Amino acid sequence: MLALTPRPPFPGTVHPPTRTPRLRTTLAAVLLTLACLLTPCAALAAWAVHGLTDTRRHADAMAPLATDPRVRDAVADTVRDAVFAQLGAHPDAVATGAGAPRQTARAFVHDAARSFTRTRAFRAGWDTAHRTVHAALVRALRDPGPRRSRPVTVDLAPVTARVKHQLALDHVPFAHRIPVRHTTVTVLGAAETDRLRKGYRVLDVAARWLPLAAVACALAGITVAACRRHAVTAAGLGTALGGALLGLAVTIGRRLTLSELPGAVHGPAAGAVYDALTAGLRSAAWLLVALGLGTALVSWLTGRLARRRPSVVSSSGEVGELSDRAPRL
Repeated sequence: MLALTPRPPFPGTVHPPTRTPRLRTTLAAVLLTLACLLTPCAALAAWAVHGLTDTRRHADAMAPLATDPRVRDAVADTVRDAVFAQLGAHPDAVATGAGAPRQTARAFVHDAARSFTRTRAFRAGWDTAHRTVHAALVRALRDPGPRRSRPVTVDLAPVTARVKHQLALDHVPFAHRIPVRHTTVTVLGAAETDRLRKGYRVLDVAARWLPLAAVACALAGITVAACRRHAVTAAGLGTALGGALLGLAVTIGRRLTLSELPGAVHGPAAGAVYDALTAGLRSAAWLLVALGLGTALVSWLTGRLARRRPSVVSSSGEVGELSDRAPRL
């Protein structure tokens, strides 16, 4: 029988090497690298826009700090210093002949403030104060009205009313006589508000488009790659590396933030607040690491299983391989 076989090339014929696989591999590498770089940036922008600006989430994150000893000590120190500042005496000043009374009064005020931080009234006031201040800041950041920013102010009357109500529930004597006055406190100046508003608008745009850009680059890189399984593995490993870099950035940011605080700020309490605010960002970093490593592992295992598939067995019992040659006639 005749067999149709492909015509052999003429002697001396040289086929030019194709560059298509190399170009596809390079393009895929560029797209996947860009996707892996955009992924942690997208997570950071989304956390800043949707995590930090959610008043309920912020209050839930700050609520456990009311029972933190570091925060209690910081509040007691702040109250003590404020009381002595109102009396016209520096809290660390010890005058001749009046040092012992001042030190005694200082210890008494600190103990009284420390005892108050253990009550339910303090926790109620802590929660209300954070909700009030955070809501005012979010309104200022999202306000599209005047071009010239105004200072962010809050009214302490709701906080005082909440504390008064809780003290009355706890049957504290003369709690009902606590006056509730509308006292306006400036939380953020006009210049700082303007800078934060501009930064928030940039982050808002980034939170919308960076995730889409990262996904588009990843899909395009996997599509144009010469070996898609290898591209998926590389994308997974790159995503895990991006998550690890994001977690490292959170740790470095904590050290830099605490090192640049003024001396009047209580360092341990500021660290506790930083950890509470960045808890969602740390979770996002671990999620990226787990997702990336899981994707890379599944892709690698799929490749191993594909290489171990059984060969084609003929009817005569001999093991054969699929041939690219044309069938015989």
